Amino acid sequence: MSTATLPPPLPPLTKKDFQTDQEVRWCPGCGDYAILSAVQSVFPELGIKRENFVVVSGIGCSSRFPYYMNTFGFHTIHGRAPAIATGIKAIRPDLEVWVATGDGDALSIGGNHTIHMLRRNVGLKVLLFNNRIYGLTKGQYSPTSELGKKAKSTPYGSLDRPFNPISLAIGSEATFVARSVDVFQQHLKETLKQAAAHKGSAFVEILQNCNIFNDGAWFNLTEKDARSEHVLMLEHGKPLIFGKNRDKGLRRMPDGDVEVVQLGNGITESDLLVHDAHHPRAFYAFLLSHIEHRPGFPTPIGVLRSHDNLPRYEDVMNQQINDVIAKRGPGDLTKLLRAGDTWEVK
Repeated sequence: MSTATLPPPLPPLTKKDFQTDQEVRWCPGCGDYAILSAVQSVFPELGIKRENFVVVSGIGCSSRFPYYMNTFGFHTIHGRAPAIATGIKAIRPDLEVWVATGDGDALSIGGNHTIHMLRRNVGLKVLLFNNRIYGLTKGQYSPTSELGKKAKSTPYGSLDRPFNPISLAIGSEATFVARSVDVFQQHLKETLKQAAAHKGSAFVEILQNCNIFNDGAWFNLTEKDARSEHVLMLEHGKPLIFGKNRDKGLRRMPDGDVEVVQLGNGITESDLLVHDAHHPRAFYAFLLSHIEHRPGFPTPIGVLRSHDNLPRYEDVMNQQINDVIAKRGPGDLTKLLRAGDTWEVK
């Protein structure tokens, strides 16, 4: 075929191409708007056909996401989005499957589905919206609510120690684990791009505000003066440094732990721990996931772990199927149903 007869190239996709005609119905000021805007901005830049995207959700405020994304999608059942998304990705590995879920949906009723999807390394991109509350059901404490949280279901304060979604994902052997914040738009977009480029399971916790039922959940990180003092921006290959004047950092201790040090008086950036997002073992990322709970330590955001050397579940599953077909021939459903143990009831 000559170049003269080739069809003209398709115009590049834009953010508008991923917007639907549905009225976006979240509470005014909800952090979900910022996340939706970031995802709709990033998808056109991934070089993937719009019809190859699938967005899957469970139940919760975040789970309205598929209605607002002009892609294929499923609004499924409570906590089961990872299981249904796994089925889609297993049978159609060519599709780009994203999961939108919340801290309650993914970590309470859906906890088992989440950890097993991550350990299998299914090629899904999971966005966990963490507002530390059940918003859709009007303000009960969630698996990520802080100890002592006073909510409608815990008027005297919750007694549960909260889940740390990042350490849970790392403990499940997730091959990509990251964190961002709804209002840190540029950082969020860059994090989503890195998640999209990852081949296996990509887990992104997005800290977001619920201004109706848990307003200010992350103000210690998002307020202007707090960002530089309390947030540690992770960049692979760069020292772990933070502070308004970039005068504090994390240093490795002889016992393998880390400590916060003040730069100066003989301590320089060369003394600080250098971030290694590609470390083949998970203990380093797991250590980082817990520093925020210690007095004087910052909250790390960015990519904590990105290890791309493990096979994807859908690839090894389909390879196994092809190997068996090559060895034994195509299957016979009728023969399968009549095989094995049977009982005759008289």
